[in-house]
Amino acid sequence: MTVLSAASPLSQPFFQHALLAGTPVAAACGLVGYFLVLRAQVFTADALSHVAFTGAMAALAVGGDLRLGLFAATIGVSLLFGALGRRARPDDVVTGSVFSWVLGLGAFFVTLYTTSRSTADGTAGVSVLFGSVFGISAAHAATAALLAAGVCLVMLIAARPLLFATLDEAVAAARGVPVRPLGYVFLAVAGASAAEATQAVGSLLLLGLLAAPAGAAIRLTDRPYQALALSVGLGVTEMWAGLFTSYAVPRVPPSFAVMAIATAVYAAAFLIRRPAPRTG
Repeated sequence: MTVLSAASPLSQPFFQHALLAGTPVAAACGLVGYFLVLRAQVFTADALSHVAFTGAMAALAVGGDLRLGLFAATIGVSLLFGALGRRARPDDVVTGSVFSWVLGLGAFFVTLYTTSRSTADGTAGVSVLFGSVFGISAAHAATAALLAAGVCLVMLIAARPLLFATLDEAVAAARGVPVRPLGYVFLAVAGASAAEATQAVGSLLLLGLLAAPAGAAIRLTDRPYQALALSVGLGVTEMWAGLFTSYAVPRVPPSFAVMAIATAVYAAAFLIRRPAPRTG
């Protein structure tokens, strides 16, 4: 008797591809999202969701590869945020200004794409907005998994000095931590994570994948490395749960299922009271 029946989602190639791509993407978002929340840069992640859409539409408008536009735009604008901010930590004014400019560009490229390319795929913009993880091919899934694994590796290597620079920037700089270059590296990795998450849950919902698991983890524990691991664990678990839910209830899109579960977990974290720190 086979372990997997024909009705099992794990026996379906499209579901296998979704798991292959979604699992490392969720792990990468958990790692990056923890530092986005800790560094009070969630607004930057929100801006990157719109940058992802603009970059993808720009690539489609000129007949290029959608994924190339995603990565070029998110990483490029992330580095721009760093250049305009103090020590590569953009404030809300910088982020909001670039955000508005990017939204205008997005509207322009949508118009250009829909009016100048008569043979264009009309669903491409929708897939960018809401994700298409169940439609990803084996080759694209493998590429996404490798890129997300690279993001995870960079974050694990940079975690200790980045945590130091996040909690006490002045002391970290005095101790020789390259605060500004480290900030650029983090922003570039955050941009890559946003591009990866767009393929899984769409640009409109990627903020949830970056912020919700990390927010819940920080709510549940004060210990940085425990919170970092918990953020990854929650992100992966929510991704799996969303994919299985969408498979069981086909009318529920996978991106919505993932985000609904992530939001529910984040809300539930507020009902759990953290133990008070020991004073003795």
